[in-house]
This record gives sequence, C-alpha cells and structure tokens, in this order.
Amino acid sequence: MLIGSDRTRPPGRNPVPAPGQPDKAGQGGSRRVIGVDVARGLALVGIIIVNVFPPSAGGTATAEWAVLAGRPAALFALIAGISIALLTGGRRTPAGRAMTANRAGLALRALLITSIGLLLGPTDTTVAIILPYYGILFLLAVPLLGLGRRTLLGLSVVFAVLGPVAMQLVRASWPDMPQIQDEYSFSLAAAQPGVFLTDMLLTGFYPALPWVAYICVGIAVGRMDLTSRKVAAVLLAAGSALAAFMWLLSMVLLGPGGGLNRIVAATPLLSREEINSILIFGGNVDTSAETLPATTGWWLAILSPYTSTPVTILHTLGIALAALGAVLLLVPLLGGTAGPLAAMGSMTLTLYSAHVIVLATEILDESRPVMSITIQCIVFLLAAVLWRNAIGKGPLESVVAVSTAWLRTLVLNRGRPTRQPAD
Repeated sequence: MLIGSDRTRPPGRNPVPAPGQPDKAGQGGSRRVIGVDVARGLALVGIIIVNVFPPSAGGTATAEWAVLAGRPAALFALIAGISIALLTGGRRTPAGRAMTANRAGLALRALLITSIGLLLGPTDTTVAIILPYYGILFLLAVPLLGLGRRTLLGLSVVFAVLGPVAMQLVRASWPDMPQIQDEYSFSLAAAQPGVFLTDMLLTGFYPALPWVAYICVGIAVGRMDLTSRKVAAVLLAAGSALAAFMWLLSMVLLGPGGGLNRIVAATPLLSREEINSILIFGGNVDTSAETLPATTGWWLAILSPYTSTPVTILHTLGIALAALGAVLLLVPLLGGTAGPLAAMGSMTLTLYSAHVIVLATEILDESRPVMSITIQCIVFLLAAVLWRNAIGKGPLESVVAVSTAWLRTLVLNRGRPTRQPAD
C-alpha cells in the first residue's frame, strides 16, 4: 500500500497536481499517475468503512460488509504492484546494476513496511493489521521485477490457484494449528517464528503466496501506459468480465455442481448455519472453525471475504481492475476536485497507521460508526492536503523513501572508480 517515490522534494514544493496530469515521481524517470493515487485513497476509505462498520446487524450482513468486505484490501494489493512497477522504471525495465539497485531498494522497503506493521501490533486493535503481510508481499516481488507482462499474468494465475491449494494442504496437515493472530508484534513474531511465517505466507488473514497474484497483475499493469484512456477502458472491461465470470463459476460449482452439498457432508462438525456464515463472512467468523475448514477441496470453490480461495482471489482481482479502470477514466473529468483524495492516496502508509491507532485508542465512539468514519475521512483528507502542500511526502513515506534511496545509491555507486583530484 504505501508507495511513494524514492526522490524527495524541498518543503513547499509538492503541491497537489491537477488530476489527469502525471506528477513526476519514482525511480528511473517514472511519473506518478494521479489516478492511481485517487484509487489508493478510495481503497483506504473502503478499509476504514469495513473496519468501523459492524459486519452484521440482526444476524444478516450489513450492506457495507456485503459490498466492500475484502475488496478494498485487494485494490490496495493491486496498486501495490502498480507502485512497484512505477518505482522501478515504469514502462522501461532497467537492467544490470540499476536492476540490482531496484531489487535492493524493494527488499529494504519490504522490511520497513513489515517493521512498521509489527510496531503497530502492541496497539491491541480489533482489526487484522495488514502491513506485515504487505511487507512479505513486497519481499516476494523482488524476483518478479525483471519479468515481462505475459509471464507476470501467467504467474498470477499460478499463484491464485496453487497458493490457496497449498494453504488448505497446510491446514489439513496441521489440525492443531494455533489460532490466527489479528496483529503480530516483534516479540510475538520472535517467540513463534514458524507460526509467524506460516501465517504470513499461507494461513493468515492476507496470506502472501495466494496474494502475490495481485502483485503480479499490478506490476504488469504498471508497465502499461496508465495515462491512456484506452488502457483504462480495457482495465474496466476486463476486470468486470473477470469478476462476473468468477462469481458465476462459484454459483455453478456450489449449486448445480453439488459443491455446497459436498461441503456440508464433509464438514459434520459445523452446522448448516455455520457453513452459511462462512459463505457470507469468511473463514474467520465466530463458529467452531477458526479458519476456513479444510475438510474437502470444495471449500476452494466458495466466494467469500478473506478466504483467499482461487475464486475469491480472481473475483476481487477483477473488481480491483475494474475500479482502477473506472477511476482512471473519471479522474481527468473531475478537475481539481479529486486532488484531496489523491493527496490522501499518496500517504496511505501514514494514514492507515493513524487509522489503526484511532481504533486501538477508541477515541471515537464505536457505537456511532457513521460519525467515526466521517471524522476520520475528513481529518485524513485535510491533513493529507496540508502536509503534501507544505512538506511533501507523508512522515512514514519519507522514512521509507529516504532509506531506500540511500540503499539504491549505495548499490549503484558500488565498485565505481572514484575521481582523483587534478594536480
């Protein structure tokens, strides 16, 4: 989520640009696409809504949950891949020492994001902190940087299908697997390194191996001309088609295909009501199953939030692509009105961390979710605009950018002969 350029600007020299116009940023001469920042800002708003609104009311899913659950996080992951592409050359993939520098910078970025997430762990919030998972995703993206678009798209299908299979195989072979942690701290990760890595990669709320599919597609999309309306229209159409197809496929597999009946027959420890609850709310609900059950392979055919099944991954990927395409088409028509949202989207690492702290400290009334969401969004929008116009990058974004820029420069200059002063 995060991602800003590794280049810094003098204070007061980073005003919010007009939407539709690229803003110079990034490495290797890449340019920041304002529509991507707007989409990232919308994803943050979606995350806030999902985290604040209750998932159910009177035993049924709320409209906010039904529409948004799991989808803003998928959009974040897709845009993370796009940001990786923009940070490492955009449409031009560097080679040689420049590629080595990009890989080193991305690896350090991954470690910093993971560290920030682990520092937020002791806040004891009520939501699963996504940053450690994103850090692992960035680390897994390091070997993907030099790959072409077709290879990346092919790998996305592999990860979307085989990642969930591996996830369920681990669950089936580890019946007494520890309960998933909502948030990990440095001390907890150090005390249980095996459990921590297993959660991060396969069994947690946002398992990295299945979710690499979003990163692969994001990098491929980031290598395209995102200022082109034709590209935006293709993203909208292709994403919509993918999302609709995966929804229909799940319905056919579970209904006429007999999948739901086989799930019920293979999972006698869960009642039909509990199974229906998993279908609506995901695998981490208040049932006798703490995670998505692994009693039969038919569980992989369900489309449910935060289950990371192949159907869910590809459906939410389609939604994310369609949302991005729609935003890229609309932003040039909105004029300066999208500027504040773009500013918010340019510093989501800082603002997401602030959101976690707000939830942990309970300074806003949880029983009044509309008020809480409204206050957070307004404060974050104002803070983002003021900070970006006065200083530039967000505070945490600056730490990441300066650190990775230092390492990239170190790698680029390694082994180069130093100039001797003239006599």
